[in-house]
Amino acid sequence: MKRGKKAEEAVAEGENDTGSASAKKTKKAKEPEAPVLYDDPPDKMTSKDGRDANMKITSWNVDGLRAWVKKKGLDWVREEAPDVLCLQETKCAEKSLPADITSMPEYPHKYWSASDEKDGYSGVAMLCKTEPLKVTYGIDKEEHDKEGRVITAEFPSFFLVTAYIPNSSRGLVRLDYRKTWDIDFREYLCDLEKQKPLVLCGDLNVAHQEIDLKNPKGNKKNAGFTPEEREGFSQLLAAGFTDSFRELYPEQTNAYTFWTYMMNCRSKNVGWRLDYFVLSSGLLPGLCDSKIRNKAMGSDHCPITLHLAV
Repeated sequence: MKRGKKAEEAVAEGENDTGSASAKKTKKAKEPEAPVLYDDPPDKMTSKDGRDANMKITSWNVDGLRAWVKKKGLDWVREEAPDVLCLQETKCAEKSLPADITSMPEYPHKYWSASDEKDGYSGVAMLCKTEPLKVTYGIDKEEHDKEGRVITAEFPSFFLVTAYIPNSSRGLVRLDYRKTWDIDFREYLCDLEKQKPLVLCGDLNVAHQEIDLKNPKGNKKNAGFTPEEREGFSQLLAAGFTDSFRELYPEQTNAYTFWTYMMNCRSKNVGWRLDYFVLSSGLLPGLCDSKIRNKAMGSDHCPITLHLAV
């Protein structure tokens, strides 16, 4: 999720009205509050219906694959050891991929999708330990499929879709496009689900509810928290899909996956939850845990991990 400087400052502070100059003079300087951090609890490895987790999926917006590799992101991946690794905002054409990742023996099956028109923009990837039955790219809509935003893999009992959803951008210049995307993408997922249940993961570029970002009041006109984007996500849930983190942790506050690089927002935990695992209802009985790995560094997003019994 990228913003201009003024938008970054608004996002970080979450306030539009700073008060009058006289009011500022009369107020005593406040002591800085200690940041409230989210402590990712121990992983739950058993589903509600008593099955052991046998599928582990990790998703990470890496904010530039080449820089992320240099920041030792792959060391964390090897330690986490998911069955499938999904990456967003790779910003890298296939011909420019680092050898460190293309040669990873842990993931013999690797799939890449990059922007057709802009180098160093958008892009997603999926790395699998086990070969999927089938892999497709995009959502069968030409207007959406030139930016390298979606990879779908079919496994025996479910589809896995990784996506980097379009940002409405500074000044909301792409909000109308985003609304069109949300409708078309939801239609794609609903059609896919008619064949078998699915997992959607990635940077969905929306904080759904006020609990999903630190400063909701000051961000209602900013990309990622407009009423239109939030309604788009609500419509996805109304179509029969479930936000896995909120299913398990409905009241959990201060759980974020994105922090702007400005103003020490990450150390203060002034963030947004923009990265999700969204599940078909048919997979909910096998949901074991939905994790936010907020201590993993290397990007302005942190990775998330899903434990599933399939």
